[in-house]
Amino acid sequence: MRIGIFGHGKLGTAVAALAARDRDIDLAWIVDKGEPPGSKVDVALDASAANAVAGHLEWASSTGTDFVIGTTGWDKAILEGYREAGIGILVSANFSLAVAFMRRAAVAIGRLAALDAEVDLAVVERHHKHKADAPSGTAKLLAAALAEGCPRYDGWVLGAAQEGKVSVSSLRSGAEIGFHEIRLEAAAETLSLAHEAKTRELFAAGALRAMLWIRGRKGLHRFDELAAELIDPMFAKGEQ
Repeated sequence: MRIGIFGHGKLGTAVAALAARDRDIDLAWIVDKGEPPGSKVDVALDASAANAVAGHLEWASSTGTDFVIGTTGWDKAILEGYREAGIGILVSANFSLAVAFMRRAAVAIGRLAALDAEVDLAVVERHHKHKADAPSGTAKLLAAALAEGCPRYDGWVLGAAQEGKVSVSSLRSGAEIGFHEIRLEAAAETLSLAHEAKTRELFAAGALRAMLWIRGRKGLHRFDELAAELIDPMFAKGEQ
């Protein structure tokens, strides 16, 4: 598979390094802000900046290039114009299969919280000081999953607690790659589930997996669809 990468930041660099070790993947180009993409590729990855996504989407559509978006903080509404673009587009705030598993667990924890009106749900996340957006896309994903499970909640709020909103706390400091925790707080007990990324290669491997998966597909997709093929059978086995 021949690939291209928009963005010479942490994710783009990690994906390029991992691709260089895979004989089945040919990295045709990796370009930074303001640099034009190179020759034709099968799939491209956007690991750039939020304000560049719209232009890269337009390029992918016009060239017929399947596209994976790992950039966060951009307006998802622009995807509506590409539902019939004739290419496959996969969007993800996080390329970790473990986080995809965690999202499913968050729905179940939300359902548990729905049994007690006094229970509170929260998400805590920490990232390096250079991460531009807060809360992270993954924190928003997990908060939405908690709310999906518990009908008392209809969204999230950053900072001070607010009735009907999952409380989200964000910290930007140091060099931490990424930490996310979902919490159920009750008077008699606390239930928490956390994920800590120890290396960026984790996300690079997931991004490459996503690029392989989206190739040849059409329409809009999420990393969660890819993960479902691997994770959902685990839950099905447990129910038998």
